[in-house]
Amino acid sequence: TYVLMTQMQSLLPQDLDLSSLRMVGYSGAPMPIETIRKVRQMLPHVDMHNFFGLTETTSITTVLPARDAMDKADSIGKAVPHVELMIADDAGNPLPTGATGELCIRGGNIFAGYFKRPEATAEAFFGDWFRSGDLAAMDDEGYVRLKGRKKEMIIVAGENVYPIEVENVISALPQVLEVAVVGVPHHVLGEVVKAVVVLRPGEPLTERDIKRVCMEKLASFKVPQIVEFRPALPRNASGKVMKRELVNG
Repeated sequence: TYVLMTQMQSLLPQDLDLSSLRMVGYSGAPMPIETIRKVRQMLPHVDMHNFFGLTETTSITTVLPARDAMDKADSIGKAVPHVELMIADDAGNPLPTGATGELCIRGGNIFAGYFKRPEATAEAFFGDWFRSGDLAAMDDEGYVRLKGRKKEMIIVAGENVYPIEVENVISALPQVLEVAVVGVPHHVLGEVVKAVVVLRPGEPLTERDIKRVCMEKLASFKVPQIVEFRPALPRNASGKVMKRELVNG
């Protein structure tokens, strides 16, 4: 992310020659388009490729090449050769183009199963399709767009809210450094949307500002009812945001 890139930049010697650097790969989640622009300004001669995969799929499963980095910044790209993708419903049936469901993967890269965990292995497959646990949609060109982890989907009064959709709206604000969206329990609606926001130093922004922008761009049930400001988001050793800590934090 841009947060990590700026931290790296601050640690690098100012006179360090990066002219031999040709490619930067990033993974874990799509990078906001504004972040891509800023990283390209930092490294204008470098190609940026978005890679997506899981341990169970022997890592790389899709690639978004540098040529698509701007036009399809919200995508993790297409399947690599010899890998098939399917967007499935809860029963494992394929969904039509553009519909949101679970991203399933098939190919020679898929693991055989979890060691001495037959029940977990059985739950991880629809036949020979591995269930990634990620919600996604695929367009008619085969480009995949993640919607979030299936278990992180927020259900507000029966309506599905995908955290990444709300995060994209808030992260587009120039005052926002990073944001994470989670669902918190509600006694009437089941869950409501909570946004945890990290602002850029010296940049003023209020809860009302964030809610106003969300109301302009999102359906009312997707607008965060709770907005919390923090100096940083909690991350694990690999740099991923630990969203569970944000629910009750």
